[in-house]
Amino acid sequence: MKDPTDQDTITIEEVRKASDGSGCTTVHRYLRGKLLGKGGFAKVYWCTSLDSNKNYAIKIVPKANLVKSRARQKLQAEIKIHRVLKHRRVVEYKHFFEDRVNCYILLELCHNHSMNELIKRRKRLSEPEVLYYMMQLIDGTKYMHQLNVIHRDLKLGNLFLDRNMIIKIGDLGLAAKLTHENERKRTICGTPNYIAPEIIDGKGGHSFQVCCAHFHSIKFHSISNKSPLPPNSSF
Repeated sequence: MKDPTDQDTITIEEVRKASDGSGCTTVHRYLRGKLLGKGGFAKVYWCTSLDSNKNYAIKIVPKANLVKSRARQKLQAEIKIHRVLKHRRVVEYKHFFEDRVNCYILLELCHNHSMNELIKRRKRLSEPEVLYYMMQLIDGTKYMHQLNVIHRDLKLGNLFLDRNMIIKIGDLGLAAKLTHENERKRTICGTPNYIAPEIIDGKGGHSFQVCCAHFHSIKFHSISNKSPLPPNSSF
């Protein structure tokens, strides 16, 4: 059931402290527009800065969803990882702020939504088109790996498209930062239809190789318009 407030235009206020340590504050306002997407803990909306008239995407996380310490740690980890990623193939992180009710992450707006919407419109892509997008995806993922970051949830819905239909990797909610390149993570996470076998197996942990499994799933889904892993599948 749709929340009717998702369609309302709402003004969001950010109270920002001066960086000079003077204790002064300034108020910045954003006009929240249409809903762009939603997950289990957050919703993402189109928004416009009333200071500059620039458009952004704004991720809104209700503090009611952050009561458990694990949920708070997850959000903190997402912000810590995303804020240092500066690459043409990664959605740009702008900044974070909060009020009494919500936490907000201001992000680069990708005007053409995601690869998921593209496949829904087109049904399937040609092999040259898939190669074009896969090269961009590999470029962005390689950069993240150089910083010891693994995304762990690469899928069509997390590959956004800018004005020029260029891929931007987004939604770092399940991303992990390795302390060293040989570290293995053991948390079972990901989208069921895309989850990598190494994550499900869990015995030896997982690392950079999970992104390669995601590459194959994305390529298959883009060409065939079929789910890479049916929900009733098992390993």
